[in-house]
Amino acid sequence: MRRAVIAILVVLALLVGLVAAGNLGLGPLVITREGEQKMILLLGDVRSVTSPGPSVRLPFLETVQTFDRRWLYLNTEALPIQTKDGEQMVVDNYVVWRIEDPQEFRRAFPTGLIADAEQRIDRVVRDDVREVIGRHTLREVLMDQRRPIMAEITEKTRAEVSRFGVGLAEVRINRTELPSTTQESVYARMKTERERLARRNRAEGEERARRIRAEADRDARIIVANARRDSEIARGQGDADATRIYAEAYGTDAEFYAFLRSLEAYRKTIGEETTLVLSPDSEFFQYLQGTDGQ
Repeated sequence: MRRAVIAILVVLALLVGLVAAGNLGLGPLVITREGEQKMILLLGDVRSVTSPGPSVRLPFLETVQTFDRRWLYLNTEALPIQTKDGEQMVVDNYVVWRIEDPQEFRRAFPTGLIADAEQRIDRVVRDDVREVIGRHTLREVLMDQRRPIMAEITEKTRAEVSRFGVGLAEVRINRTELPSTTQESVYARMKTERERLARRNRAEGEERARRIRAEADRDARIIVANARRDSEIARGQGDADATRIYAEAYGTDAEFYAFLRSLEAYRKTIGEETTLVLSPDSEFFQYLQGTDGQ
């Protein structure tokens, strides 16, 4: 029993020693962590590329080179670019990339340094950004075709850096700015364009206002004319009815009719402080005189 325990402890000690030696790059056991990939080199030639987990190598004959397999972020410096319509703009972009083929990556960058790869990727991205944006106008870059432009840059750069063993997720623009001189010219054109649109809208509004006023005046004249026509018709009908009623009343009792008409004339002409200078035998006073004529 005691010998079994001692054997187990010896085995565990050997395993711990192998793991420690592997971490130091001295033992036969190679531990590949998540987020990295390792190449086992036999006298400088690639024998295998490890996956996360343990691997075995020949101590002193085989060496191990470690590469990051995570997505890496590369932020490039601002780049002045001239657009298709001759406008100057400053573009600041970033790249998301990783090492996909360690053998091609080591062949392209013998030092295996990330800085060397980023320098080469930055150069490729700059050239592609300048070439693609140079084929579009300022408005297309900023507004109309921003997404298609970035997709084209990403695909173009991805194809070029793949020969370095590099995989590219995307190329994106952080910000776009205009130089001070370009800003002034762009603002001036924007102001001119807005003034032109304002003048056009104002002219269209005035034309519509004149048309509306003319239609309103025409409709008003038509309404007034129709009202006057209707009023004349109504007045004529009223006068005709009045004449007919007067005629009927006169035909029924001429004397009584003359009496009513005289009373109506008295009411309209004789009021308070009214002075009439007429002959005593005037017909106007015939109903005011007595039966004896006085």
